[in-house]
Amino acid sequence: MTQPTDRRLALRVSTLPRDTNPYGTIFGGVILSYIDQAGAIEARRHAHHRWVTVALDRVEFKQPVRVGDLLNLYAWTVKTGRTSVTVRVEVEAERFDDGSVVGVTSATLVMVSVDHAGRAIPFAEPRPLAGDVGTF
Repeated sequence: MTQPTDRRLALRVSTLPRDTNPYGTIFGGVILSYIDQAGAIEARRHAHHRWVTVALDRVEFKQPVRVGDLLNLYAWTVKTGRTSVTVRVEVEAERFDDGSVVGVTSATLVMVSVDHAGRAIPFAEPRPLAGDVGTF
């Protein structure tokens, strides 16, 4: 598959023993959390607002992730709306033992820009007030 030209590294994480399941591989939920973070990082490129995830499509894990692997999460914007950004995230694992790179999973997220009360707002509007805690 040809990679999009605007695909960029959004997040890089070293996997740790605390993230393993009883089978010695990284919990899928940990990887889902990283996908969510990468989606928020990509959405934030469009505006410095709070961003929340409102949808995440099907995620299928193709390869296990092991302790010591580096996870590389690449993200790019698929489309934008008035209050939302659709983001594609691809996850690759750089193996600890031999440096090979394998595709782990991918997902498409819909991120929505919200105000301090959690209401959707157009992300073209100015950034929330300084007293508004957080950017995601």
